[in-house]
This record gives sequence, C-alpha cells and structure tokens, in this order.
Amino acid sequence: MIKGSIGVVQTHSYHHPFPLLLESGETLPSLTLAYETYGRLNREKSNAILVCHPLSGDAHVAGFHEGEDKPGWWDTVIGPGKAFDTDRYFVICSNIIGGCKGSTGPASTNPATGKPWGAKFPVITIRDIVNAQKILVDHLKISQLYAVVGGSMGGMQALEWIAAYPEK
Repeated sequence: MIKGSIGVVQTHSYHHPFPLLLESGETLPSLTLAYETYGRLNREKSNAILVCHPLSGDAHVAGFHEGEDKPGWWDTVIGPGKAFDTDRYFVICSNIIGGCKGSTGPASTNPATGKPWGAKFPVITIRDIVNAQKILVDHLKISQLYAVVGGSMGGMQALEWIAAYPEK
C-alpha cells in the first residue's frame, strides 16, 4: 500500500424508496445514489465530512478501485495523516444526480417507459443535488455533519448546504 493511502475502496449504492420532488416541480420516481466512504464514523456520529464533487468529478475521491492504479481525484488530501485525516474523520462523497457514474441520471431507466431517460431526464439544480445528498446523509443516520467541502461546482453545493440545511 502507498504511504498515506487508504488503499482499495469500493463504491456503494443507496436506493431511496420514495420519489424525489425536484425544484422544477417534476418528480424523479426513483432515486439511486452511488457513494464512497473513507474512515470510520465515531460513536457520536460527529466526525462526518461530506465532500461535494466538481462537475467533472465523481464519488471516487480517494484510494484505489480493485485492479486500477489511478487514485481518486482528491487522494492527495484524503487519507491517514492528510488534511482530511481518515484516522479522525468519516469522509463521504456521493455522485450527483444527473451525472453518469452510478447515481440516477440520463442513463438510468425511466420507470414510465422502461428505457433510459436520455434527453428527457428532468432539469436538476444545485438544490436538487443537495436534497439528494441530504437523503443519503439521513440514510447513514448522521444528524449533523462536521463539515461540507467542495471545489468548483462542489463549492456551490457546500454553499447550498449552508442555506438549505444550516442545522446540519
């Protein structure tokens, strides 16, 4: 294992059993969120950091996938002894909805047609992305995040977290 690396990681999926109402007024009838976690959640569940990825990113933020030699896109700052020290913090990153890396998006099956959504996928906003992330955080039974961080479009998500869910 590379010094400071968290090693081999895997992507998980959460299938939310309820529809997601979007800011546009449209509804996603089903929701899947692909995500990765690093480190351990402490007993109080008070050490969780949510990383919001940029437009060109995905949930694979640190470590390596089995059989691959390219680390996650923010591997230089996430891991033991790094800025987001996985010996202290539980780091979460989910793929955004509307993306193409495992969360519900245009390549997902539209339950009404049985075919991929394609160009008919509803328009989503940063608020919709954050609302989906909140569903994942709630699923993980985390009532308050230690921090929410991100660069570029991820920074816009972090700002939306402050506006929409200041208690989190």
